[in-house]
Amino acid sequence: MGHRQVLRGEPGSASVELFLILPLVLLVLVAGTQVVSIARARIELVGAVREGARVAATSPDPAKAVRAVQDALGAEVRDRVRVAVSRPSVVGRPAKVRASLRYELIQVLGSGPAVDLKASASMLVER
Repeated sequence: MGHRQVLRGEPGSASVELFLILPLVLLVLVAGTQVVSIARARIELVGAVREGARVAATSPDPAKAVRAVQDALGAEVRDRVRVAVSRPSVVGRPAKVRASLRYELIQVLGSGPAVDLKASASMLVER
C-alpha cells in the first residue's frame, strides 16, 4: 500500500495564528457589547419619552412631564438627559416631548467616545 504524506506545519504555528486572531475576536466582542448597550439605552430613552408624553397629555405642568422622563430612566443617566416639553392649552392638540442623551461608550481611564441619542413622542392633550 502507498505511503501517504501527512502535511505538517511548522511547530507552534497554531499558537501563532491564535495570537494573531485573538485581538480581532476580542474587538468584535467588545463592539458587539457596545452595540447592544447603545440599543438598550435607546429603547429605555424612547420608553421614558413616551411616559413623559402621557403625563404631558394629562397634566398642564411641563415639569411633571420632565420628572416622568427622568424617573423612567436609570439612575446612571437620569441627570444627563435633556428634556423639552411643548404642551398647548387646547384640548385635542399634540403635546410633544423630546429628549436627548449623550451616551458614553467604553469608559476606561476617564471619558471615552460617546453617542448622541435622541427620542421624541407626542400625545393629544386630554385636559
